[in-house]
Amino acid sequence: MKKEHMEVLLEEIRGKFDLILEGHDSLHAKMDGYRLESNEKHDLTALKINALKDRIDSVEEKLTNRIDSVEEKLTNRIDSVEEKLTNRIDSVEQNLTAHIDAVAADLSAHRADTEAHSRYQIRE
Repeated sequence: MKKEHMEVLLEEIRGKFDLILEGHDSLHAKMDGYRLESNEKHDLTALKINALKDRIDSVEEKLTNRIDSVEEKLTNRIDSVEEKLTNRIDSVEQNLTAHIDAVAADLSAHRADTEAHSRYQIRE
């Protein structure tokens, strides 16, 4: 092989290597672009997730406060109703006790009156 022929072949090989290197540079540029785009999308997704987390935390706090408020109101209402019912039961008990005592007194007076008459005999 002649020197000129070899130089032509080497020049051709160098040109092909240059094309391959240009292709690699182009691929690297595209990959960098995709990486940047992916990072931007990731950052946006992370931002949206954090905003959603903050919103969920806010809703959870509001619901917790409302539940606590309702629970407190119900507890107060139950305590009030319980006190009213206890007072009413005590009043009914006192009233019944008074009536029972009055009936017992009337019965005792009637018995005493009946025993005062000798012709009646009380048998137990």
